[in-house]
Amino acid sequence: MLALSIPTTIFSSTFASFIGYELPTSTLITWISPVLATIIYVWGGKPFLSGALSEIRSRRPGMMLLIALAISVAFFASLASTLNLITLHLDFWWELALLIVIMLLGHWIEMRSLAQTSSALESLASLLPDEAELIEGETITVVPVHDLQPGDITLVRPGSAVPADGKILEGTAHVDESMITGESTPVKRSVGETVVAGTVVADSALHLAVSATGENTALAGIQKLVLDAQSSTSRAQLLADRAAQWLFWFALSAALITFIVWSALGNPTSALTRTITVLVIACPHALGLAIPLVVSIATQRAAQAGVLIKDRHALENMRTVDTVFFDKTGTLTQGHPSVTAIHSTIDDDELLALAAAVEYRSEHPLARAIVTAAAERSLDIPDSSEFQMEAGVGVHALVDGRTISVGGPALLAQYNHDELRIAAEWKKEGAIILHVLDEEKVLGAVRLADDVRPESRQAIEELHARGIGVVMMTGDAEAVAHTVAHNLSIDRVFAGVKPDGKAETVRHVQREGRFVAMVGDGVNDAPALAQADVGIAIGAGTDVAISSAGVILASSDPRAVLSILTLSDASYRKMKQNLWWAGGYNLISVPLAAGILAPIGFTMPMSVGALLMSASTVIVALNAQLLRRLKLR
Repeated sequence: MLALSIPTTIFSSTFASFIGYELPTSTLITWISPVLATIIYVWGGKPFLSGALSEIRSRRPGMMLLIALAISVAFFASLASTLNLITLHLDFWWELALLIVIMLLGHWIEMRSLAQTSSALESLASLLPDEAELIEGETITVVPVHDLQPGDITLVRPGSAVPADGKILEGTAHVDESMITGESTPVKRSVGETVVAGTVVADSALHLAVSATGENTALAGIQKLVLDAQSSTSRAQLLADRAAQWLFWFALSAALITFIVWSALGNPTSALTRTITVLVIACPHALGLAIPLVVSIATQRAAQAGVLIKDRHALENMRTVDTVFFDKTGTLTQGHPSVTAIHSTIDDDELLALAAAVEYRSEHPLARAIVTAAAERSLDIPDSSEFQMEAGVGVHALVDGRTISVGGPALLAQYNHDELRIAAEWKKEGAIILHVLDEEKVLGAVRLADDVRPESRQAIEELHARGIGVVMMTGDAEAVAHTVAHNLSIDRVFAGVKPDGKAETVRHVQREGRFVAMVGDGVNDAPALAQADVGIAIGAGTDVAISSAGVILASSDPRAVLSILTLSDASYRKMKQNLWWAGGYNLISVPLAAGILAPIGFTMPMSVGALLMSASTVIVALNAQLLRRLKLR
C-alpha cells in the first residue's frame, strides 16, 4: 500500500499545487493517481469497508464506519470529477491513499499488540504423557493414552506423569501435585487413594486402576474452566472506538448542516464542495494512530522492564485494579522447600552434614533441599554407603560406620520415639519436619518450608500504599498459608483451594464489586488467571499459566506488578491526550471546512486542512514517544 500511495500522491494535481511543482501535461500522467488510488481503495480499504458493514448491522458506529465514510466519499467524489460526471474539480486521490495507508499502519500495530504467543488449552494437554503402560495379567504393554478405558490397570514409574485419573491398587509414593493443587511439596499417596492425570510420581512405582479418561479427567475439567473463563471475561471497549462514534455523528451532522446552509444561501456548487470536504477531512489520520502507537510503545517499554504485555486490554484495565490476588507457591514464595531451622542435640552443622550424607543419593525435593543447605554452608559432607529407601518412612545409609536415618513422623513411630517439642511447634506453623537418627537415637530435627521471596514484602507494602488490597490464594494447608500471610501482612487468605475453587473465589470477590488482578504460575492458577480482570503470570511458571494471562513477568519478582500499574496509568493518560489532539483537529478543521467563517471572507482551503491533519498526526506520534522516558522498576 505504501508503494502505491507514493506515486498516487506525487502525481496528484492538488498535491502538486499545494507543494508548488508542475506536472507534465500528459493523459498517462493524469490517470496515474486515479488508477493507483482505485487499487488502494478496493484492496487496502477492504477491511475498513467490511468493518463498517459490521458496525452498521450492530447499529454501533465507530472507527471503521468513520474511516469507510471518509475514504468512500473521497473515492466517489474524485472518480466523478475525473470522469467529468460533475463540473467540480475534486482531487482527493492523495488524501484517500494516505488515509488508508496510515489507518492500515495503525491497524497493523494494533493487531501485533494483540498477537497471542501460545495456546492455554494446548499447554494443558501437553501435561499428559503420550503413552501408558497397560498391565494385562503378567504382561505390560505400551499403549497410547487415548486407548485407556476405565477399569484398566496401568503401571506408573518414578518420574513419570500419571496418564489418567485413577485409584492406587499397589504401591506407595510421593506424588507431585503442584500443577493441580499448588502444593509445593510432593504428597504421599498409598493404596486406595486417588491420583489425577498430569501429576508426577516422584519416588516409587504405582499400579493404578483407571477411573476416568479423556474429557472426564480433572485436567480436562481445568481445560473447560480456562475456556469458560476466557470466553466470559469482559473486554473494555477501546477509547478510540468511543471517540470515533462521537466523531462519526459530529461529521455527519456537520456535513448535513453545511449542505443545508450553503444550499439555502443559493450556492449549490459551494454546498456540494464544502459538504464533501467536511466528510473527507472528518476522519483524522491521528485518530488511527492515537491508541495503537501508545500501546506499541508501552509494550516495548514494559519489555525493557521485564514485563511482557500479551493483551492490550490487560494493560488498559490494570489502572482500575483495586485488589491483587497472589498465588503463594512460586509467586510470593520460592516455590521449592528449603531448610529454615535446625534443632540438634549435637552441633547444627554436624547434624546437617549427616542428613546431607544420607540424602545425597536421593532425588526427592526434600533431600535436594538438605543437600543444598549443606552446600550453602560449605560443609564437608561425609561419604555414605548402603543407601536404602523405606517408602513412607524415610531413608537410611551407612555414614562413618553408623546407620543414619532421615525421615518424618513415621520414622519416629517405628522406633517408638515421641515427637520433639520443637517439632510440634514447627508443625503448627505448617512446616515440614525431618528427623535425624543415629541407629535408634534421635539426634535432632530439620525444619523445611517454602521460603518467602525477599521482594514479596516490599511489593505488598507498596500495593497497600497505593490503596490496593492484597489477597493470597493457595492450594496449601491453612497453617502454611496463614503463616506466610501473617509474615507479609496480607489482607485476606484463601487456603486449601482447588483449581475450580480458585476461579470461583475470584468471581466471588468480583461480585463484591472489586476489580481483580491475579498473579500466579501454575496450572492450578490458569482458570483464575483467565477469570480475573487482569491475569499476570510469572514467566518461570507453566506454559498454561502464561497462556491464560494477559501479562507475563519475565522474572519471579512480584514487585513487577507495580511496574504494570505505573505503566497502565501513564499509557492511559497518553491515550486520552492523543485522543484530544486527534479530536481537537476535528473540532477546529470541520467547522472551518464547512465555511463557518465565510461571512468574514475566510473559507479553509483543502491544503490547510491537510496541513492540520499532518500536524495532528505528528503531535500524536511525538506525545506517544514520551512513554519511553517513563521510569519503571
